[in-house]
Amino acid sequence: MKRLALVFLVLLTVTGCAAIPTNTQPKPIGTKDNKSSNTNQAPEPRRDLDPFELVRDFIGATSNPDHNYAAARAYLTPEADKKWDTKSPTIIETAFSTVPTSQAPQEKTQTVLLQGRNVGRLGANDNAFVPQLGDFSTPVKLERNNENQWRISEPPPGVYMPQNVFNNSYRRVVLWFYNPEFSVLVPDPRFVIVPAATEIPTRVTELLIKGPGDALRDTLVSALGPDTDKFSNTKEADDGALEVNLTKVGNDRTPEKNKQIVAQVVKSFQGVTSSRIRVLVDGQQIMPEQRDYRPSDVSATAGEALLASNVNLPGMLVVDGRLRSLNDGVAVKGPAGDGTYNVASAAQSLDGSRLAVVTREASSMRLRIGENEQALSEVDLPATTLTRPTWQLSSGPKEPGKEVWIVVNGNSVARVTRSDNGNWTAKSVNITDLVSFGTISELRLSRDGTRAALVIAGKLYVASVSRNQQDVALRAPRPVQPSLLGNSVLSVDWLSQDIVVVSSSLATLPVSKVYIDGAKLDRYSQSNLTGLVGSVAAGPSRSVQVIDSSGLWMATDITDVWRPSSIRTSAGSMVFYPG
Repeated sequence: MKRLALVFLVLLTVTGCAAIPTNTQPKPIGTKDNKSSNTNQAPEPRRDLDPFELVRDFIGATSNPDHNYAAARAYLTPEADKKWDTKSPTIIETAFSTVPTSQAPQEKTQTVLLQGRNVGRLGANDNAFVPQLGDFSTPVKLERNNENQWRISEPPPGVYMPQNVFNNSYRRVVLWFYNPEFSVLVPDPRFVIVPAATEIPTRVTELLIKGPGDALRDTLVSALGPDTDKFSNTKEADDGALEVNLTKVGNDRTPEKNKQIVAQVVKSFQGVTSSRIRVLVDGQQIMPEQRDYRPSDVSATAGEALLASNVNLPGMLVVDGRLRSLNDGVAVKGPAGDGTYNVASAAQSLDGSRLAVVTREASSMRLRIGENEQALSEVDLPATTLTRPTWQLSSGPKEPGKEVWIVVNGNSVARVTRSDNGNWTAKSVNITDLVSFGTISELRLSRDGTRAALVIAGKLYVASVSRNQQDVALRAPRPVQPSLLGNSVLSVDWLSQDIVVVSSSLATLPVSKVYIDGAKLDRYSQSNLTGLVGSVAAGPSRSVQVIDSSGLWMATDITDVWRPSSIRTSAGSMVFYPG
């Protein structure tokens, strides 16, 4: 059998942040059936260790997850081995301590404090990375066995895994699921244990069958039916194609549904193998007209055209209350550009045909929406403050946007929808999950419409957009890189479906590229930037544009020196791309 060409991304360590692996050399991903706790398969701990050394060695032994952490279980008493739960690792900083407690040590028993700082954890059900801050201090109880060797009788709750160990033991896999309209595929990153190489494709298939992760359970859907299972393990065929063999996929399989299944499977394997993908159902190819697929074959069904950047739409600027073209700085036609409106912020629909503009009027702000270069209708949404608006995903590549989201007075979110008669009406968004976090100063919908990036009390959050018959809500908000960014975030925009660009008030992090699951942060160059970066514009296949106290700057990569623009800006200017 030919060798699978496995392609993983390696995550570069950023000083002070969680260096979670997103990319590495081909390594195996563990199966869900590693349930054996047979410690006979692991070497015994070093003899005559004192309690503090033994606890440190126990934590280090989590680097080997084989046979349900058999190497670490060798440090436990038989009774503790039966109770230790290893389902959801907690990732801690590599430097940790084992220190005495206030209790006097006994001849046969002792308690050691395991102390350090949290980095994150993996969801018990979905293996998604969740950032977790703060110090921890956990008691670990030990007792001597019949050979007078110390063993752990009460281990920490779950697996405490140092960051360097986690980097070597887990790998990031990006699964793909559909938005509720089945118009676009959306990434859903997870982390999985590294096992035998031949098991990687099977594990990815198992995760895909299981469905969207916990944070996206009410947001995304799968083309695979709820009873879908493996017909056989996912493996390479004799001709080099990777065969994904499914069963119980569902009785409602139309030709369109088959295309959606293929697109979802192929996209989910694009970061795992460079082989052709062959999707089978009960051993038969799912679509008779084509046997094997590559990612380029499924771009239409994946909805990539909906998210594609229109090169004819250069983006816009708000400068001195007027809307200008990012192409040449010339004011756009119509009242948004000629000074009729005192523009504070704005957004252009993805297709370019419509504008949403926030205007300043005495002590209040107003939202106006309408056709590009035309008079804009005022929305009945009185407010003292309004954030810059953001457009929801359209129903087609050339379809005008029909929904705008905006934050009202920092404490509520409205979605403004267009009726068939052309009226724009504001409706509330349920933000119950967010209200305790503080004032919302930025909200940007992802261009696939399923997530929102928010700046709340200076902190960066990502939440999922949930739509049901009762309401539209922002659910499962998660902090992103809180240890590095803290409460310093000023502006945010979406670079791609799973990466945002943020500016902050930190001198060492004026502009950063951040993975939305908090797994990675890359610093853009600081060269040429002056003072605070108050506005950021990003988008797929576009240069990142920022405005600081000295003007407008652009860069195409994190290593680029920021290049100046000839377009003049002033204090409070804003730059944005469609979306």
